[in-house]
Amino acid sequence: MSDLRDEFLSEAQEIIEALSRDLLLLDQAQKEGGPEHDLVNEVFRGVHTLKGIAGMFGYARIGIVAHALEDLLDGIRLGKIAIDPSVLDLLFEGVENFQRLLMETDDAREVDVDVFVSKVSQVDALSAQRTDLLAELDLDPNVLAVLTEYEEHRLRTNVAGGVQLFRLRARFSLLTIDSQLEELKNRAKMLAEIITYLPSASSSGGDDIDLDILLASTASHEQLSEALALDDAELVHVGKKSSTASPPSPSDDPATHPPTVHPPAPGETDGEEGTSPPAKATGAAIVDDGDDAEDAREAADPLSLRSVANTVRVDIRKLDHLMNVVGELAIVKSAVARMSEQLRQRPELRSVASELHRTTRSFERHLETLQEGILDVRMVPLGQVFDKLARIVRQVAREHDKDVRLLVSGAETEVDKLIVEELSDPLMHLIRNAIDHGIEPRKVRELAEKSRTGTLSLNAYQKGRHVVIEIEDDGAGMNPRRLLETAMRKGLLSEEAADDLAPGDLLNLIFLPGFSTRSAITDLSGRGVGMDVVKTNIARLGGVIDVQSEFGSGTKFTITLPVTLAIINALLLEVADRHFAIPITSVQEAILFDPRQVRVVEGREMMTLRGSTLPLCRLRSLFKLPRVYSPRRFVVVCSVGNRRIGFVVDALAGQQDIVIKSLGKSLARVRGFAGATDLGDQRVALVLDAPGLLEEVLTGPELALPVEAPA
Repeated sequence: MSDLRDEFLSEAQEIIEALSRDLLLLDQAQKEGGPEHDLVNEVFRGVHTLKGIAGMFGYARIGIVAHALEDLLDGIRLGKIAIDPSVLDLLFEGVENFQRLLMETDDAREVDVDVFVSKVSQVDALSAQRTDLLAELDLDPNVLAVLTEYEEHRLRTNVAGGVQLFRLRARFSLLTIDSQLEELKNRAKMLAEIITYLPSASSSGGDDIDLDILLASTASHEQLSEALALDDAELVHVGKKSSTASPPSPSDDPATHPPTVHPPAPGETDGEEGTSPPAKATGAAIVDDGDDAEDAREAADPLSLRSVANTVRVDIRKLDHLMNVVGELAIVKSAVARMSEQLRQRPELRSVASELHRTTRSFERHLETLQEGILDVRMVPLGQVFDKLARIVRQVAREHDKDVRLLVSGAETEVDKLIVEELSDPLMHLIRNAIDHGIEPRKVRELAEKSRTGTLSLNAYQKGRHVVIEIEDDGAGMNPRRLLETAMRKGLLSEEAADDLAPGDLLNLIFLPGFSTRSAITDLSGRGVGMDVVKTNIARLGGVIDVQSEFGSGTKFTITLPVTLAIINALLLEVADRHFAIPITSVQEAILFDPRQVRVVEGREMMTLRGSTLPLCRLRSLFKLPRVYSPRRFVVVCSVGNRRIGFVVDALAGQQDIVIKSLGKSLARVRGFAGATDLGDQRVALVLDAPGLLEEVLTGPELALPVEAPA
């Protein structure tokens, strides 16, 4: 059952994410006055499906919430409940309850299902108290009684919109009724909506049938009559009871009507929302031998057991295991390649060495294909987390009574599943801060000659072997001078250190632990709340976060992350006879180190590389390793985001695919190292965390390394 339960949780999560997207589209359609019917039906189907599968696995509380939502959505579908912000809030609350109840955490225990059901009941009660517009029509109540719920909804919608109603009585031959009705619908669809068909018992003979057809149209009686162009047809305007209407003929008595036949309204399909077309009849009985007969023939065929879907859900832990196996194979490949090279040095074994080399190359190609395939399976679009953030934007904006427009681009950009999951909380924190404290209230924006609606942009794109995510708002921005004053007032920065700060470093003060307090939020337009945690979480993923801001115009955060952390290609380094590896995704280039090009600026070693200043970091000094003689050294230029640094190392030992192993809980907090890896020849190398080292070296002047004399 555990496997089945995992399958349920996966499917339920997909349904909840789809419901969130559909509700956001429904919210947008409601604001823009666009079509809502299809979206409401889509949400209804999703809720209905979730209720069914939740009941199978004992999630009774999810079933209760889903049942209440079904009642609410059914009222919306039938026009009994109008979609307004309060109703949308209730729909969003229901989906949020689904998410909490599914997780079975403390949040699930806090969900009061009875309170939610009571809220839905109150909406239903209010909808039942409204005035019935149909009671004012000059239609016999018995006629209204035979309408389906959907037909009643369409009739009510047209009456509320002031659309005229007409009753068309026409005679059709039973032999050609299908084609005649189709022709009638084609003529009417440009000017009118057919609400329903009401067969009459006043047929002249067994080969004919009279139908009373109820239409809604904004056209005049003459225009509609001319468009329909039916012989022996009578078109009568249906007004209100107080208005003058044509006297009904004896055949109008509803009691003489046989059972109502309901064709589909224009644009509708058969099913719960639609109706069924009138069918050919023999005598008084109406028999359908059209589409339904074809459906019956299809139903008689044996049921196929083939699955409709071509996908399979896989636990990410299984993929992790496979990736670790592939990583171990990569280590084996490197070991075999070294053995092949050693054999080639012995003349008597050169033929064996050549054969082994060819086999190794083939093995390497297949291994790369396998690695790429597993990585591809692990990749998911960022849209998965962006959809959740869109809900947060709407919720927080309503909480703070602000108008916020979210612009999303690059949702199709793919990242490793584990990175997406770990990225959710930092992004949510940035989004909340941007709305809560970055985007100003409406009146403040108007005084600043800005649009009343703030804009929040979420953009993602791939850059080389990295993914870049940008969160930008057009709010108040940050005042660098006030940031500096606050940091000094909180004792987070000394006066000497403040004097040495470059203007571009002031914005990075928001990432200092303990920088933000409630008063700082008010003073600084709310930037920095928990930003040290955001930065730490992103660094744990091998990424960096940069901030740009213009006071009064807005703020932009840029997050740069590796595409995957599963298996990486690394550059092997040697520093003081120790082995290190650095992910090749962070390496821009490697050059010979020339001590004559080094200069000291504000206590830091720098060099000029193709016209740009490059800060240097001697890893031997940083790690406090003993000095060893090296005939030549190298500078490994690493680039993360918009920042660069050159690591001075003793030697380069080539490239190799590696699998990063954790250092364990006791060493997890050691900064600058992402883990360790087995190089396959009894050697273990520490894997450098390039973003973490870059931050460690470049964060502030107090971290500047001592200048080292040339060896």
